Amino acid sequence: MMNDLSALDGARLAQGFMSVAATLALNERGVTVLDPFSTLVSEAAELATGVILWPGTIAQVIAGGRIEIGAGTVLLSGSRIVARGGSVTIGKGVEIGEEGGFTIKADAPEIAITIGDGARLLGGGSLALENYIGRGAQVLGPIRMQQCHLDDGGAYLEPDPDLRGGVLKGSGVARGITVAQGHVIQAFGLFSDAPVRSQSFFHPKRTDGAR
Repeated sequence: MMNDLSALDGARLAQGFMSVAATLALNERGVTVLDPFSTLVSEAAELATGVILWPGTIAQVIAGGRIEIGAGTVLLSGSRIVARGGSVTIGKGVEIGEEGGFTIKADAPEIAITIGDGARLLGGGSLALENYIGRGAQVLGPIRMQQCHLDDGGAYLEPDPDLRGGVLKGSGVARGITVAQGHVIQAFGLFSDAPVRSQSFFHPKRTDGAR
């Protein structure tokens, strides 16, 4: 078993990842690692207390890149974050990877990807090149995003949908898209061809005073 573990650690270290024991020890720093064997984390990745890493998650720093993940953020199985020279900054209480994982790649020194507090990225999508996913914003579905900007706003539990962060939902390719607070683009193909709607179009506001 020891020889097997040494061989496994050798392969991990050769790719710039922590050993199994060092990955497990993240729990002592307040980062929850549910399976240190399938979780791959670079030593240079900055993980705040309260981060939760589900099995099969990756946080990889290469060539002077930078990954910073805020307190309470959850990476669900199939989530992969790669900073190859670029930077990925993820705020507090972000949910990434439910319903199919998610891929985030900053592949060059000039690339910076920012994800604000309380954002949600679900359903097997990806971020590449520059992207700003604002506070409370959502990406819902297998959407390939490049150079997009989703405005800050309330999180998905905000009672008034038109005060929530910007949303992309559906599937397809989104390039150079900007979505203002309280708005959403739903598409199945090219998001540039789809209309921008208020979020209350999909989630009508309550009129009885209830919250």
